[in-house]
This record gives sequence, structure tokens and C-alpha cells, in this order.
Amino acid sequence: MSISVKEVTKIFGTQKALDKVSFNIDKGEIVGLLGPNGAGKSTMMKIITCYQTQTSGDVKVCGFNVLDAPLEIARRIGYLPENNPLYLDMYVKESLEFIGGVYHVSDLKAQVNKMIELTGLGKEQHKKVGTLSRGYRQRLGLAHALIHNPEVLVLDEPTSGLDPNQLVEIRNLITEIGKTKTVLLSTHIMQEVEAMCNRAIIIDAGKIKADDTIANLMQRSGGKGMETLFHQLTQH
Repeated sequence: MSISVKEVTKIFGTQKALDKVSFNIDKGEIVGLLGPNGAGKSTMMKIITCYQTQTSGDVKVCGFNVLDAPLEIARRIGYLPENNPLYLDMYVKESLEFIGGVYHVSDLKAQVNKMIELTGLGKEQHKKVGTLSRGYRQRLGLAHALIHNPEVLVLDEPTSGLDPNQLVEIRNLITEIGKTKTVLLSTHIMQEVEAMCNRAIIIDAGKIKADDTIANLMQRSGGKGMETLFHQLTQH
């Protein structure tokens, strides 16, 4: 099992961001984590990637506990956060070499070239990161997350702010990556979930409202689509 989340609660002051959340994700699944703003999606992702600790409950990634073995998890997980932090004064290829060096990637030059080809950064590789369009910055963020060949990818709104052409390109890339890796992604675009994911988890106010295959969730919506079901489960 790639990701195991059991009875996870996260409290910030008086606010309960996550309330006894549990789910498992197996190798080879592409799972969409859906919910309104403030539902707890990013908090859950930060706990899985060891950037935050839960108040209670257990989380394991590739068999390692997030509290006991964060470095082991870092070796096995790739993370693209919502704000996609990049060094804007670096050149694209330089940026990839830097991140690869942090992970002690063997045969770094070959791996950098592989990531450039995989993410379609060839024409941009000699540009400064700060000059890239949002679409290419997302591609670079994905390349950073993949540079050390992780088993698990966690992507927080990877298609946010992209134009229709960029959406298709990034969607196709994530779908291709998902053939060999476990992918957990969040998005507000229901069509993206229907196109990319095998399964979706809908969360609202820190609690899971649904967790099922896309086919079953579509059937649950009465054939009206994920967007209709999402509104039904998250409107107060």
C-alpha cells in the first residue's frame, strides 16, 4: 500500500481542519482529493508529505510512518505544492540540477535530460525560471517532484490557473506518470477528475463525504456528473 491514513485529526487552535479522516491508496492509483476551499485538502497533503504533523491518528507512506521516518518518505515521495515555489533567478536546467543534487540523484545529467524530455521543457531549458509562463512553471514543478524517481506523487492543484491547452498537456502528462506511480492530486475542476482519476475522495469541513471509483460516483450522481454530486455533498 502506497498511502495509509487512519483516523487523522488536525487541530489549529480552536479549528478542527481534519476530523478522523481515513483512506488507503494502492500503487498505480490516480486519486483525486476534492473539496471546497478550507475543506482540509492541503492540510492532508502536508501531513502526508511530512510538512505538518497531525494532532492524532496514523499516516504511512510506502510503509514508513510520517512521524518516525520523514527522510525515508522524502526519498519515496514527490510533492508539488499549490504555490509551486521556484527559484526564479535560476535557469531551468540549473534548477533541475540543483534539486537533483539535493536528492543525491545518480547520473544527474542523464536524469535532468530525461525530466526535460518527459515534461516538454526542451525549448525552455536555457531560459530563466522567472521568464516562464505559468504552464511551463507547472511543468518545471512536476519535473522537480519527479527528479528522484519517487514511488508516490502528491500534487496540490497542479492545473490551477492554466489555459485550456496547458490543461490538456498537464492532464496527459499526469495520466502518463500515473501508469507507473501512485498519484494523489487535488483540484477544483471536476472534468479533470473524470478525465484523469480512477477514484475520488470528497472532503468537506475536515470529514470525508465520499470515497469511491469515478464510475460509482458518477452512478451515484444519477448520471449528472461529478460536479452535481460535489454540490450535493458539500453545500450547507
